[in-house]
Amino acid sequence: MNGRLFGSSGVRGLANVEVTPSLAAEIGAAVATCSEALKVVVGRDTRTSGAMLENATVAGLLSCGANAWQVGIVPTPTLAFLTKQLKADAGIMITASHNPPQYNGLKIFNADGMAYDMKSQDKIEETIRKRQFKRTNWADVGTSQRVDETSLYAEAVRRKVKLHRKWHVVVDPGCGATYNLAPQILKSLGCKVTTLNAQADGFFPARSPEPNAESLEPLAKVVENLGADIGIAYDGDGDRAAFIDERGNFADFDRTLAAYAGHVAKQKTGATVVTNVEASMNIEKMVEQNHGKVVRTKVGDVYISEEMKKHKAVFGGEPCGAWIHPQLHYCPDGILTSALLLRALENEDTELSDFVAQAPVYSTVRKNMACRNTEKNRIMKQVSESLRSAFPEHREISDVDGVRLVLENGWMLVRASGTEPLMRLTVEGESLRTANKIMAKATLLVRKLVEE
Repeated sequence: MNGRLFGSSGVRGLANVEVTPSLAAEIGAAVATCSEALKVVVGRDTRTSGAMLENATVAGLLSCGANAWQVGIVPTPTLAFLTKQLKADAGIMITASHNPPQYNGLKIFNADGMAYDMKSQDKIEETIRKRQFKRTNWADVGTSQRVDETSLYAEAVRRKVKLHRKWHVVVDPGCGATYNLAPQILKSLGCKVTTLNAQADGFFPARSPEPNAESLEPLAKVVENLGADIGIAYDGDGDRAAFIDERGNFADFDRTLAAYAGHVAKQKTGATVVTNVEASMNIEKMVEQNHGKVVRTKVGDVYISEEMKKHKAVFGGEPCGAWIHPQLHYCPDGILTSALLLRALENEDTELSDFVAQAPVYSTVRKNMACRNTEKNRIMKQVSESLRSAFPEHREISDVDGVRLVLENGWMLVRASGTEPLMRLTVEGESLRTANKIMAKATLLVRKLVEE
């Protein structure tokens, strides 16, 4: 692979083209080398290339003296939880999450079950680049064993969540890693569970591994036709959850996140919630009205979990359905999110549609602007001062990930794309007219900088 191996959520690319068995073996060897691991838990999602990459990863681990505990097909949050629970030195998940079936990747977790941070990722990349693997001699290569410890995760969720209403839940794992565990756990919590696409199939024949309004139209129809209470869908590896309300409508990601964040803030005065720079401002509205505080960070669950730990946050999440609940662990967890959302609905004695309706609706507009990669750094250095001057009435400015300017009636974000020769502009306003007005002004300013 060209350039940096790690993106915002591990290593990811086309299976057997960019993410090859050779690369997987090198990553396994690098993890064993850098962490001096004696025990590593390895899991995978249902992708057709998963077994191939798992075997290669294990070979790399064993070659450097680590022992591999292979837990088979499990959701990413289960792998993260088991890494800590089984007292392993690291965990490796073979997954491309919500990407199409031809993709795959590797995500690495430390002994605490948290995704590798930038420093640890850099160490892995340097080891691979310099090929400084600490290969062991033939007599000391590691051993591998296949284990099934998913019951530890299931029991932990049951201990954390108690439900009193018999919910009729339609669950759509999308043929991904939650195909067995999600229905099983929800049934154990007392739910009546109807399943769709609850079989392991790495071709994802039923729908895209990314659960969005379009891919979940069949689920929405089933919820409506059966008169079910809620529809729940997961992405390919189960770290994201999406919801269909009792009327058969897709629950908007931003509004659902904001409503739940507000609920959590209501439970604990002064609570801190973490989200990324692209999330709607309705999260501040919901949290602050309940006397809580919102901290924003870079896009990517690694950054969310780091800030949560730093600020002792009670909840964190991104508007893609990736929510982190620190009472169990610091990995986004779709199954736990499902259970906790049902408990929140019980606590507030409401249905999902009314719960989500608590969060205000704002208008978002986005624009991409062509920009040479060589010019990105210059433009980003200049854009902050230019935005300050163009919007003197701004209330707040942040450069944690691009430049984000908060205004009285909206906000804007200017970021350089990490993968394409583009500048990305995002604007949210209290109305579409306001958002378009802010975008028009910001576009002129950024275009001027690009053309200089």
